[in-house]
Amino acid sequence: MSTQQNNIGELIRKTESQYRTGITTISRYVSFSLLDTIEKIDAYSNSKHTSGDTDSMGRDKPFFDIVTSAINIWYRATDIDRSWIKVRPTKLKDTTRAFVATVVLQQWMREENFGAFLNKWGRNQAKNGSTVLKFVEKGGKLHPIVMNWNKIIIDSINFEDNPVIEILELTPAQLKLRKGYDADQVDNLINAVAARETRNGQKKDTKADYIKIYEIHGVLPKSMLTGKESDEEKYVQQMHVVSYVAGKNQGEFDDFTLAQGQEDMSPYMITHLVEEENRSMSIGAVEHLFEAQWMQNHSIKSIKDHLDLASKLIFQTSDPTYVGQNAISAIETGDILVHKDNMPLTQLNNSSHDITQMQNFQTSWKQLGNEINGISEAMLGVAPKSGTAWRQTEASLEESHSLFELMTENRGLSIVEMMTKYVIPHLKGSKINNSDEIIAILDEHDIKQIDSKLIKLETEKKVKREIIDSLVKGELPLTLDVKATEEGIAKELGEMGNTRSFVPSEVSNTEWKDYLDGMEWELDIDVTGEATDSRTAIATLSTVYQTAIANGDVDMARLILNKILTMTGAVSPLELSTTKSPQPQQQELAPPAPAGA
Repeated sequence: MSTQQNNIGELIRKTESQYRTGITTISRYVSFSLLDTIEKIDAYSNSKHTSGDTDSMGRDKPFFDIVTSAINIWYRATDIDRSWIKVRPTKLKDTTRAFVATVVLQQWMREENFGAFLNKWGRNQAKNGSTVLKFVEKGGKLHPIVMNWNKIIIDSINFEDNPVIEILELTPAQLKLRKGYDADQVDNLINAVAARETRNGQKKDTKADYIKIYEIHGVLPKSMLTGKESDEEKYVQQMHVVSYVAGKNQGEFDDFTLAQGQEDMSPYMITHLVEEENRSMSIGAVEHLFEAQWMQNHSIKSIKDHLDLASKLIFQTSDPTYVGQNAISAIETGDILVHKDNMPLTQLNNSSHDITQMQNFQTSWKQLGNEINGISEAMLGVAPKSGTAWRQTEASLEESHSLFELMTENRGLSIVEMMTKYVIPHLKGSKINNSDEIIAILDEHDIKQIDSKLIKLETEKKVKREIIDSLVKGELPLTLDVKATEEGIAKELGEMGNTRSFVPSEVSNTEWKDYLDGMEWELDIDVTGEATDSRTAIATLSTVYQTAIANGDVDMARLILNKILTMTGAVSPLELSTTKSPQPQQQELAPPAPAGA
């Protein structure tokens, strides 16, 4: 491999050029340009034509947007809540470890505002079909980032085995504040960009305050790091931060390497709603509607032009007097119209016709687009036709959601991958102190599990303190009411609702790092709720509840009732448990009357 091929700047320029101009041939009749697809998705989702806002005659072209509603439906139907992500034990002995791992994971998600990340990620996936994520460690913390498709360069067919290039635009001040960048190279780059002017002193770049930076990550020859020919056949995962400016001669560039180094793995991962073969980016709600959106715009433009023409008053005559004149404007300005004898001025019949056919044509394409995207009329909020049975509408809605359940399951699998690959190794490697307090929001099952341990430990501590205090004060004999102490502690915990605060020493003698050790392999990361039909589940649980009541199984009935309350979210089972039924008042019975009274 030559020195020219080993140059990282040359690799970036070549890759970017191929990305912007290249077209990938997937099969004999199918070609694909990733950049064109991304730009078209961005245009359509912002209600913009790719061919301009006016036609060849300068007339405005309306944009009849049908993609935004599709994006919103995909977004809502594939939503995942942060509370669904839990760690489940694969063995009975790992129950406590799984619980503590869930608590630590929830703490990290709360600190990183993971719920907002999930929402942004879901919106991006609904729009594009696929999303590239980046995980950055900064200041001892791991930050998940949803990448903008317009700011990355990837291989259009194979994401995993090719470098990823991220494009940054930074001001000189931002460049200087970047930790890890070579200060001398930063200064040289800023000076080189500042000197880039035309002969008359104007800046070549309209955004002269911003400098374009390329951050590349991938498996590349080690020689790109070391500059040694002996390392040309050795490949390692590495990163480079590079910028360049045009040199004095045509085709020459001055490269500036701001940072470089070897890394354990790529910080990027790609996620799909439904993965497509031979494509790095799958097909999202917008791309499925490319043809339908074009035909919608064509139809509405035809209707608009037709109505515009029909709204005009057009006259015809053989009188040469009117050549080059506008009869309508003459009337509006008060001029008197004069024409020769036997030369009539008649109105042209330009009334509208076939508008209904155009509307039917437009409706057909809109319906086709909804069918392709798996969107039913019920999902769009359209009232069913008169006489349509509700069960039929519900069945149609359930069938439509089956596709989105598959997409949501794929999102759940992506969460498992990101947790296993990035989040859990970070939590294990972070300097978490055994005395650190963790605050968790738990469900009823987890609260019962932790409260049983907390009540026992707190009771023992309180009893020991009472014994020591009594011995010091000489208050003997000592009377202890252990049951009352347990009830008091349980009441205090119940007042905390579904929130608990504790440290590892309150649960056992195990440290945080011991709980997390090997959890990605020995424990199961579960994303629950992705395919739950709550209405059907609640109906089934209600039937089971009635059966339990009829059989006198109070414990089963209480369990089912708590499950129903949790699913509806109307009342927390904990709130219900804190309410006590008033004790029935004892009525005094009058003494029996004396015999013979």
